[in-house]
Amino acid sequence: MPDNKSRPSPEHPWENGWAPDTSRTPGTRRLWLAGVLAVATVVACVATVSLTDRPSDEQSAARAGRTVSDKETSPGLISFASPPVSGSPPASAARAGASPSAPASSSPSPGGSSSPRPPAPPSPSASAGGGGSDPRPVTVRRSVRSVNYPDRYWRVGGGQVRLEAAGGAEFRADATFTVVSGLASGSCLSFRTSDGTYLRHRDFVLRSEPDDGSPLFRQDATFCARAADSGAVMLESANFPGYFLRHQNFQVKLQQYQNGGQYAADSAFRLVAGLA
Repeated sequence: MPDNKSRPSPEHPWENGWAPDTSRTPGTRRLWLAGVLAVATVVACVATVSLTDRPSDEQSAARAGRTVSDKETSPGLISFASPPVSGSPPASAARAGASPSAPASSSPSPGGSSSPRPPAPPSPSASAGGGGSDPRPVTVRRSVRSVNYPDRYWRVGGGQVRLEAAGGAEFRADATFTVVSGLASGSCLSFRTSDGTYLRHRDFVLRSEPDDGSPLFRQDATFCARAADSGAVMLESANFPGYFLRHQNFQVKLQQYQNGGQYAADSAFRLVAGLA
């Protein structure tokens, strides 16, 4: 009779000499489940860390002084700070625009001696405009008319310049000047007469003299136009800042700026079309 090798009942496995199968490692299925659970835990931790990092980026951007948009929080995008608001210059530009204190210096006086340079006046300092004035002319013919005596013009007579009423052909020739770029500064003016001389200040009086080629002459013959009321100009000495041409007793002379109505009226002129 053949041996009964059928599997015994689970209630009595030890009967009939049967033993469990040891060819498979016990607990393999549990190890696979544990591995899958560990991988899932790692993935969840990585996702949590990446999500918690994004608010810190937004906070750091907020501390930098700009708003973070939805596009900037997306990975792989380059963001730029917002440009400064128009009309508000940077601090460096504001510092560069500050007026430094002018150091004391000396320059030759109208008579040729040295004297301290006076401070710049509190009067207008903008470039001249209107009234036919041109701060940097190449060659233009102009006559200079008084503002408070509109019927009187600069006229050269006896080597000096006086304020006189308009007259005939000789007067018109003596009262017409060729205005050129300043002999000492291209941003200022020089006045050449019909006979080739230049107007220069000497002993604080405006005169007509030939150019001797000296640096002093070029400075004495250079005047910078400053804006005055109603499109008129004031003519400031190039080598004596704060000194302006004015008429006094109808003689044109150089005088230090005065904060008064009479000085302002006497030192305001219009550069009009040449009479000749």
